[in-house]
Order: sequence, then structure tokens, then C-alpha cells
Amino acid sequence: MQENKTLSRAEWLDKIFGTPVFAVLLAIFCNVLWGSAFPFIKLGYRLFAIDSSSTASIFCFAGVRFMLGSFLVLLGSVLLQSRLPKFPRGKVAAECCALGLWQTTTQYAFYYIAVAMLTGAFGGILNSTQSFLGVIFAHFIYGNADRMTPAKTLGCVIGFAGVLIGTLGNHGSGSGWGVFCMMAATIIFTLSGPWNKSVTKKADSFAVCFINLFVGGLALFVLGTVLGGSLHVQSALAVAVMLYLAFICGAGYVLWALLMKNNPVSRIAIFGFVNPVVNVLLSAVLNGEPLFRWQYLAALVFVCVGIWLVNKAPAKKEGK
Repeated sequence: MQENKTLSRAEWLDKIFGTPVFAVLLAIFCNVLWGSAFPFIKLGYRLFAIDSSSTASIFCFAGVRFMLGSFLVLLGSVLLQSRLPKFPRGKVAAECCALGLWQTTTQYAFYYIAVAMLTGAFGGILNSTQSFLGVIFAHFIYGNADRMTPAKTLGCVIGFAGVLIGTLGNHGSGSGWGVFCMMAATIIFTLSGPWNKSVTKKADSFAVCFINLFVGGLALFVLGTVLGGSLHVQSALAVAVMLYLAFICGAGYVLWALLMKNNPVSRIAIFGFVNPVVNVLLSAVLNGEPLFRWQYLAALVFVCVGIWLVNKAPAKKEGK
């Protein structure tokens, strides 16, 4: 009878994160963080005096960010689990490293190049296609467990229509190559999902994320250094921006993992529409990009409606 008196830290967190109002607010917060990443990366390039054509220095910038973010994941494990994560060994550890080289190194090599070549608003709209690609790939990967529905199909069509609208006009230097890099990064991210899910079943999820970010970030930094890149702190603001970007990595992962653990997917995933909206707004505020370009506004409407339709669960299944 005394089991109701005291909850463990893990049980207390599950209870808090499973509260609908709190869960919705945190889901919005996570998507605000992720939506701010693109414009803050562009701001970081300016503050670290990195030229958009200096791919090597861009890799160094990305590598430092992810390595810092990996240590925040360790901090999150200590705060939330009262211990450091249990690190895997042998084949599982090797698989975690391989995942890091694929999901972090390869994906973000393309992503960070795209950031340098595209406007923040357009890049964010392109990146939002991961919501639709994930649904399409899941149909083929998971079969009957995650089939396409009329609502999902309509959502994908509307979402991709929004992306096509967003492609109209000038979006930055090297637009064609930038679009290719962003789409490559988005496809890699989407394909990484099933692999990541599989690995976290074999090892502590905090350990998997740490290895993913640290190994992937280290590889980016080493690659950038070998190619002749470097990173020079220009001001205290530059350090603050780097730390904020690292915070997005660590905090975003920890919060989202707890939300997905304690809530129906449909309750949480639907707030992905916040991501491109924040991206467009912050791109205007931080980087002086045009806010009221009709292509962006129309694309945002289409993409947000598409995300809503894709993540809207059928009424009969919501209560299950």
C-alpha cells in the first residue's frame, strides 16, 4: 500500500510528460527549437566569419556543434536517470558508430552546405518534406503496420505542392545545388529513422544518441580540418550562438524522446507545423530575409495543412 506514496524520478517524469497540456506545450517548444536551427546556423556562419563557399570550415562548425550537443545528452541522462547511460559494446557499439557516420556526418554534411546556399525560409520549407517522406517510406518499410490512408495521401500531395510553390523565385546563391543538398539530407534523415529505432532497442537510448552525435560530429570536424578548414571565435555572441545550437541537439533529443514515450504519436507529431513557421519568422528577424514573399506564405500554408493531415489520426483509433 505504500507504493503510491513516493514516485521514482523516472515515474515522476513519465507522469509530467504524459500530462496532455504539458505535453502539448513541450511539443511546441521542441519544434520552436528545431525551427530556429536553420536561421541560427546562418547567423553562426556570419559570426564565425565563415564564407558560404568554405565547405571545410562549415564542416568544422557543424562538428563542434554536435560534439558539444553530445555532452548535453550525457547531462540529460544524469538529470533524468540519475546516472550516466550504459554504453554498448562489441557489435552494438560498432553499429552505433556506423549510425553516427550516416545520420550525423553524412546527413549534416549535405544539410550544412544547403544552409550556406539557400535562404533560411526556403531551406526550412524544403526540410519540412521529411514529414511527408517519412509517411511514404513507412508505407513500404512497415507494411500493414503503417499503411497510407486517404488523409495521409492528401496531406503528402498538399505538402509537396507547397514545396513546389516555394521553389518559385530566387532563394540564394547556388540554388540548384543547395536544393539537391537539402533534399539529400532530408532523405537520409528519413531513412535513418528505422535504423535508429532498431538500435535503441539494443542499447540505452541516451548512449545511442551520445555516440551518434559525438562520432558523427568528430568525423565532420576531422574531415573539415583535413580539408583545410578552421574555426575562429570572433565574439562572445558567436560562442553563445554555438552553445544554443548545441542545446538544440541535446535538449531537443531528450525532451522529444520523453514526449514520444508517454503520449500518442498523433498528439505530438502534429505540432511539426510549428517548425517551418518559426524558421520563416526567425530568418526574417535574424538574417534580414523578406517575410512577406508570397511564395513563402503560400508554401507555409500548404506545408502546414499537409503536416496536419499526415499526422491527424482517424477518430476511431485515437482513443486506443
